Amino acid sequence: MAVIDLRQSIIDLYKNNRLDPDLGEILQKSLEGKEITKKEAYRLIRCNYRNLGVLMSVASIVRNMSKGRRITYSRKVFIPLTNMCRNRCGYCDFRREPNDPGAEVMSPSKILSIAEAGKRAYCTEALFTLGEKPEERYSEAKEELKQMGYNGTLDYLRDACEMVIKKTELLPHSNAGIMTKDELADLKEVNASMGLMLENVSDRLCNKGGPHELSLGKRPKLRLATIESAGQLRIPFTTGLLIGIGELPEEIVDSLYAIKALDKNYGHIQEVIIQNFRAKPSTPMARHKEPSVREIAKVIAVARLVFKDGMNVQVPPNLSPNEYDFYLSAGINDWGGVSPVTKDFVNPEAPWPEIKTLKFVTEKRGFELKARLPVYPEFILNKPDLLPESLKSYITPLVDSEGFVKGGIF
Repeated sequence: MAVIDLRQSIIDLYKNNRLDPDLGEILQKSLEGKEITKKEAYRLIRCNYRNLGVLMSVASIVRNMSKGRRITYSRKVFIPLTNMCRNRCGYCDFRREPNDPGAEVMSPSKILSIAEAGKRAYCTEALFTLGEKPEERYSEAKEELKQMGYNGTLDYLRDACEMVIKKTELLPHSNAGIMTKDELADLKEVNASMGLMLENVSDRLCNKGGPHELSLGKRPKLRLATIESAGQLRIPFTTGLLIGIGELPEEIVDSLYAIKALDKNYGHIQEVIIQNFRAKPSTPMARHKEPSVREIAKVIAVARLVFKDGMNVQVPPNLSPNEYDFYLSAGINDWGGVSPVTKDFVNPEAPWPEIKTLKFVTEKRGFELKARLPVYPEFILNKPDLLPESLKSYITPLVDSEGFVKGGIF
């Protein structure tokens, strides 16, 4: 639908009393490329579901004006360096106590085996996900790292990333929790990009009984400080929101604007993930209600209008296995990392879609699926100063003139 036709549709909806006047004004403002205020975003996030269709349509138009009809994904392997963690989030069943079955600090040989399998399957990304600094909580973790010759998990992570690059040429992307500026700087040279989910900016979720009560590393100020330090260091960075953990609609908007402010200052945030909470049977939040597809679609659409056309907005397809194509109509332009080799260790109950299925579903909705590296094409082409010099010789041969993976392997 052309922009002019959509504007007429907004006018028609208003005339037929099916669209609130103030909502129509905000949507018209978005179509004109203007910034919406936080107060206006509050209004959008609280809009009635009967208006969701037009909200999604406007978000899709805004997406198309910048991103066209290309939807990206990163072909990856998932490497859970350690599942021990100093945090105790109310929804997480990834973490293990040192004496739990399956608790581990993954050995170099196992890491390399996973990476080599990824290389054979034409993956380009090695996603390192790990519990946050378990050695600060558990003497067992500290001793295990010491026996391997390391003072801490991040020291080991650095060497693991370097090993994977040199032996397989897969590009690391590390999600390692909150970090100091020095720790980020140390990892920068062996990571094509890095990430940390903000989840939500609300301190309220850290209160007694909240999902982050027992998680020091989930304090919003600490997470925002890590994201800001990454900006100061010029690291291509991923962040996002976890939806459905007890946050208020306005707190979702506050979180989006906190991310937007950091990106405005540093220009380093390459994608915003909108991730839906999944209830895990063995966790304190096992009976907590999961967000609906419509709720997630509304957040996606609002995120697109808050960030306008420049930001990449992502949803993991495996967390809404039968309905993820719906999100294409809400303004996303990326599916995130998808693995043909490893499971999602954080959400093991949610298998990745086969990439050929992802391609079919994307094309059925009228889009083209394109493979990217863990660092986005526009960063490779337009912000080369954000790429570590040590990795440019690995990155450049992998991409075409538009910054996508050569060959478009599926």
